[in-house]
Amino acid sequence: MERPNPKKRTTYSRRDFLKGVGGGAIGVGVGTTIMTGKARGSPANEELEAQASKTVTLTVNGKSVSVEVRPRETLLSVLRENLGLTGSKRVCDRGECGGCTVILNGRPVYACMTLAARLDGQSVTTVEGLARNGKLHPVQQAFIDKDAYQCGFCTPGLLTASAALLERNPSPTMEDIKAGLSGNLCRCGNYQKIYEAVAAAAAKPRKP
Repeated sequence: MERPNPKKRTTYSRRDFLKGVGGGAIGVGVGTTIMTGKARGSPANEELEAQASKTVTLTVNGKSVSVEVRPRETLLSVLRENLGLTGSKRVCDRGECGGCTVILNGRPVYACMTLAARLDGQSVTTVEGLARNGKLHPVQQAFIDKDAYQCGFCTPGLLTASAALLERNPSPTMEDIKAGLSGNLCRCGNYQKIYEAVAAAAAKPRKP
């Protein structure tokens, strides 16, 4: 029977612990690489998406455009990267803040959550399309008159959401305005002036 060696170390030092953690981390890293070798963004998936791309025709700000889109490509990406319409902002990119709001067939939608491949034949209005013949939309002018913008980053989405609201309801109450813009966040907290601007725009109907 072998006697225990009193000099044999039976505890672990801080260095031993860190060595063990480091080895485990390397193992996890290697495992993750193997498991996600064909994850989103890999060459294999990019090739598949390219093969599955399709051409859609949209009416954007009154003009017909045809653009090739991938299955997971959002309307926001198409507007900003394919068509050069950068007024719609990529802010949260997960449908929470409204910075990317556009008008789709008369209704406000989050462009970052709308798949472009499903929009063939549909109509989109961005903030660039609100003005007509060089004249600002009443909402745009009211935002200027009432100082309804501060940093301006949320302003495009608020403008399109407000314009859509007034198309649906030309004479909204203050409660209607608040409800209509409830999906749009202003990080500067300038809500009161925003509401006042929309009310002012409603009092000045847009001329044809």
